[in-house]
Amino acid sequence: KVGMILFLASMMLSLPITLIPISILRRMRLISNTQREKFSLRIGSFCARWLMRLIPFARVTTISPEYKSEDDDKPCIWVCNHASMLDVFFMLATNKKLRDNARPLKIVYWKDLEDNPATRILFTMCGFIPVEMKANKPGEANEYNPSSVKSMFRSVKKAFDEGFDIGILPEGQLNPNPEAGLLPLFGGAYTLSKMSKRPIRMMALSGTHKLWHPDDSIGMTPTSRDVKVRCYPCGQKIESSDQFVATFTEVVGTFGATGEDLPKNDLDQWLNGQKWKARQSEDQ
Repeated sequence: KVGMILFLASMMLSLPITLIPISILRRMRLISNTQREKFSLRIGSFCARWLMRLIPFARVTTISPEYKSEDDDKPCIWVCNHASMLDVFFMLATNKKLRDNARPLKIVYWKDLEDNPATRILFTMCGFIPVEMKANKPGEANEYNPSSVKSMFRSVKKAFDEGFDIGILPEGQLNPNPEAGLLPLFGGAYTLSKMSKRPIRMMALSGTHKLWHPDDSIGMTPTSRDVKVRCYPCGQKIESSDQFVATFTEVVGTFGATGEDLPKNDLDQWLNGQKWKARQSEDQ
């Protein structure tokens, strides 16, 4: 617990100091807005990665894709489960190892997270994409601001044009009990994929909620230090929102609940679409 608090305090201190020069360069119009965002994302990832090494409050295991495909170099939409306020820091810290040489990543986030000074500085400097919704408790239905959603779609299109990938958390909020499965999923990732003609790639986190739990009665009382971050290979093109929800539930939901993948044959068949086609045939 002390290590985690020290890490968060160090991030709150280091981010403003390291990002100020980038902000000054932008104000002087020596760099473009896109350059500012890309530089800021590199700095944020660097700070998270090295502070986790210097303050090893978590034992982090990363699992890279087993193989590459021709679609790996294409702009894409990354989707991941969400169980802790620490998730974004683990994603930043492991980004270089799991997505080396990939395009910079813009994450869609709840705008009220800007109430925290550290996340506000990081998210706005990196050009992360905010979406407005009513404050709710974990597990309650999300109510999004329609105009904010439209603005989000425009920002996503612009981000693709500027060379970014997009990161989305389809659960839309913190999951207080990932061992029991995912929260209801939103098909926005598939909608963006269809509109932008970009493939969907999957990531999964396991164990982050055991460091900082979304339930305030548990909060920052760690019950385990083990965290796993998994990046999956690019699979078959997803053809519908239902297929996305089913695939994400089986692949990412299983890893988030257990810290382990599905059996290899099942995993491969979900990623290449065979399992979904078999389920469709059974339902007919």
